[in-house]
Amino acid sequence: MAVYTILTDEDLETVRIAFGLGEINVIKGIAEGVQNTNYYVEAGGERHILTIYEKMVDVSDLPFFLGATEMAAKLGLPTARPIRTQSGEITLQIAGKTCSVCTFLNGISPRNPNATQAKSAGAALAKLHLALADSGLNRSNDLGPNAWPVLWDKCKLGAEQLETGVGKAIEADLADFAQYWPKDLPSGFIHADLFPDNVLFLGNEVSGLIDFYFAATDFFAYDLAVMLNAWCFLPLGREFDLTKGRALIAGYESVRKLSDAECAAIPILARGAALRFFLTRMMDWSRPDDGSIVTKKDPREYSARLAFHRAAKSIMDYGRV
Repeated sequence: MAVYTILTDEDLETVRIAFGLGEINVIKGIAEGVQNTNYYVEAGGERHILTIYEKMVDVSDLPFFLGATEMAAKLGLPTARPIRTQSGEITLQIAGKTCSVCTFLNGISPRNPNATQAKSAGAALAKLHLALADSGLNRSNDLGPNAWPVLWDKCKLGAEQLETGVGKAIEADLADFAQYWPKDLPSGFIHADLFPDNVLFLGNEVSGLIDFYFAATDFFAYDLAVMLNAWCFLPLGREFDLTKGRALIAGYESVRKLSDAECAAIPILARGAALRFFLTRMMDWSRPDDGSIVTKKDPREYSARLAFHRAAKSIMDYGRV
């Protein structure tokens, strides 16, 4: 989340009328993240999130992203429900860009989630996988293994300047992925970005899953590997928290059991997920500042995690017993 686009009073009135909102009492930009412009909106006694999609998002994918969260909400999962316009559309053109309005979800995203919260989040991910398995939603993962060599070519010079010696290791990673990446694991709808800041909690229970804008069709176990990277490393990224890893995997498997093939693939999937986030953070890190309210994240956290994954031998290194 970020604020790139500043709306005028006229823009806000257009949004209010189109989506059938009440009088807008509060509007506040949300600075976290890097992809879209987001505003917290209170209107007519109800709370919403207004999202304006910037150039990093292909608006042709929005029916998939918003359709997924709408379908999940209808199935009883804790996801935001898109508000449709008076004419039944899921998006609106405003300020020369596309926007949507979704219901606000209660809860907070803990900066340092505990093991119980990690277990709850793992279970929530598995429920999402099962709920949307037969949804018919389909979208290729454009930030999957085929994209990584292309991203690396774009950012390798800046990466080497940021962290001397990183290039040789990443070239070896890419060679391994080309040779050993799994070909046939259980797959379907995945969130692909379920970091702690995309999960809301009330106490230790998940109250919201948000930000579906990287969702795709891919291996379920890859989605779990993303979470192992995002939830289970101590600060600075080099030391894996086995307690949280064990809890996260146990939570997931309390809903959906991993196959033997999925278990065997976890080390390389986790390594791939770490590279994906290193590369995309590197791209953001290298982007010139343009005055937007945006928080950039240090890619070096993920080069440190890559070092752990390169040494991992099995899923037991991630806490599964």
